[in-house]
Amino acid sequence: MAGQVPTDEGSHARIVAPRSARGERTRSALVAGAREVFERDGYLDARITDISKAAGVASGSFYTYFTNKEEIFAAVVEQVQEEMLHPHLRERTGITDARELIDASNREYLRSYKQNARLMALFEQVAQIDPTFRALRIKRGNAFAQRNAKLIQQLQERGEADPSLDPLVTAHALSHMVSRMAYMVFVLEQRIAFERLVTTLNQIWFNGLQLREPGGHGPEQAE
Repeated sequence: MAGQVPTDEGSHARIVAPRSARGERTRSALVAGAREVFERDGYLDARITDISKAAGVASGSFYTYFTNKEEIFAAVVEQVQEEMLHPHLRERTGITDARELIDASNREYLRSYKQNARLMALFEQVAQIDPTFRALRIKRGNAFAQRNAKLIQQLQERGEADPSLDPLVTAHALSHMVSRMAYMVFVLEQRIAFERLVTTLNQIWFNGLQLREPGGHGPEQAE
């Protein structure tokens, strides 16, 4: 492999990864290995050598694909985010009733959060100490809120939701409510039965929007 391999885990100028099937497999193996190591050791104690070992590749190969630990952690976060997203829920499910869509999307989000709880906890921790990940967290939350604001505005225009609500502020409030409750239950291990959790959150959504008639799209969560 061309390029200098560093003697420690400091900064390194990454070589552009090859765009080949083999290269994609190696990168995917590194991301999977990093996920395993981060979940096991945490962010601060995770080492690039351990990530490479978990991926089954030589340590020097890491730098073909990633510059440092921060970059591969970002790749892991991106992968988890994709797993937790549920775009085009209406098209995938055929559901058109607003209440049913809100229920379906909240259930899907909460199940995904539970499955990825260890990494979500880690992401929360890293976002508190690393400005890059704090900015990523804010950016992602804003993107979700904008999607939900569009939903709320559509419901208002159809006369199905309280027209006096600010769509964006309401979207932030309701979406973050769900995500923080997910953190409390699945990370902090507050004992609340899943069905009670989701039905309560759904009802707060319905009450907050003052839903009147069925119809609309389901929400995306903030985190």
